[in-house]
Amino acid sequence: MNEEVELIFDVAEEKMQDAIKHLEKTLLKIRAGKANPSMLSGLSVDYYGTDTPLSQVANVGTSDARTIVIQPWEKAMIVPIEKAIMAANLGFNPDNNGEVIRINIPMLTEERRTNLVKQVKNEGEEAKISVRNSRRDANDELKQMKNDGLSEDITKRSEDKVQKLTDKYYEKVEGLIDTKEKDIMTI
Repeated sequence: MNEEVELIFDVAEEKMQDAIKHLEKTLLKIRAGKANPSMLSGLSVDYYGTDTPLSQVANVGTSDARTIVIQPWEKAMIVPIEKAIMAANLGFNPDNNGEVIRINIPMLTEERRTNLVKQVKNEGEEAKISVRNSRRDANDELKQMKNDGLSEDITKRSEDKVQKLTDKYYEKVEGLIDTKEKDIMTI
C-alpha cells in the first residue's frame, strides 16, 4: 500500500515539475527589453524547402544588451532567415550587412512593460492552476485508496504531504514570476 502512495506523490511531483518547466520556457519568450537569443527559439527557417530550426542554420548570439546577432552558416540563408523573422511577427526589424543579421531590440514603453507584467502574471496563474490540478488528482487517488481500505491516519498524512508539495511548487511559481517582473520593470 505504501508503494502505491509513494507512486501518487511521484506522479504529482512530476506533473508539478512539468508545470514549472513550461512556465520557464514561456517566460523566456517574453522579452524584457534586453537582447536574448532565446527570443528566437522555436523559429523555423525554410532551408532549401525544409522547415529547419534557426539554430541549425546559423549561430545566434548577442553583441550587447540590445542587439541579437545571427551569423548564417551560408550567405544564401540571409534572406530566408530575414523572411522567417518577419513572418514570425515578433516585432523585430532585421538588418543585414551581407554577412550577419542584426536585430536591435527597442526600449520598452511603460505601457508595454505593464502589459508584459500582466502577461507574466497570467502565465504564472496558469502554472498555479496546473499545480492545483496535480494536487487535486493526487488527493482524489488517496481518497479512492481510503475507500479501498487505506487507514485514515495514512490518508491524512499523505494529504498533508501533497499539500506541502503543492506549497513548495507555488513558491517556485511565485519566485519565477517575481524575477521576470523585476526583469521587465528594470530600465
